[in-house]
Amino acid sequence: MGRRVVVPFPPQRIISLVPSQTELLFDLGLGNRVVGVTKFCIYPPTARHSASVIGGTKNFDFAKIKAAQPDLIIGNKEENYQEGIAQLAQHFPVWMSDIVDLPAALDMIRRVGDLTAKTQLAEPLAAEIKHSFDKLRLAAAAPLATAAYFIWRKPYMVAASGTFIDDMLRRAGFRNAFAGLGRYPEITPEQLARVAPAHIFLSSEPYPFGEKHVAEFQEMCPAAKIQVVDGELFSWYGSRLRLSAAYFQGLRQAVGTE
Repeated sequence: MGRRVVVPFPPQRIISLVPSQTELLFDLGLGNRVVGVTKFCIYPPTARHSASVIGGTKNFDFAKIKAAQPDLIIGNKEENYQEGIAQLAQHFPVWMSDIVDLPAALDMIRRVGDLTAKTQLAEPLAAEIKHSFDKLRLAAAAPLATAAYFIWRKPYMVAASGTFIDDMLRRAGFRNAFAGLGRYPEITPEQLARVAPAHIFLSSEPYPFGEKHVAEFQEMCPAAKIQVVDGELFSWYGSRLRLSAAYFQGLRQAVGTE
């Protein structure tokens, strides 16, 4: 992001403001150094018990953060809010990631490893993830089927171009039906019917879509194949990516694209 961040090396008191990066820190063996996490940091399940819960990703509890005395705070440009980050950066070293595709995610994993003196674990982790996606690419069937990826209901919202999910969709073997739009636009039922994607994916997060919502979308797009998908494996860009390529391979087979 072009910011210079000075951090005591290696940092001993880390706050993570992003669930997927919290999981990464623990998987790099840094659990005993994580002193603060958000209420959404559900992996590992012990994270919110071993560290102070400092609010959400977009509403920080500044008093709790100050009490935790961090020597490093790790956040993300998209998931956190600019005003809160700016306020924290006045008092603490705040390192931010900015991730829109797989290469950026792998770079983040390596950088966090370097930043925390865990390069020996971060490098093989990044290599493992890259290898799994390389195998997925070689196994991909062509041409790509169109898919709409819904992240919210009331209003309906999809992941469009310029998002990490868009990159994951492509690597999973699908062409984003709303690639002509930017980021996370609101979509009307009429727009969806007009685009007529071959597949509709209902993400398990941030909106908790479930099987009960399938009929609602089937009415809008009778010809589409509709599937509830694991949103974590499409949108988390830390160590959980180890599971994504295999999941995408299974998804392609389940929806009949190969």
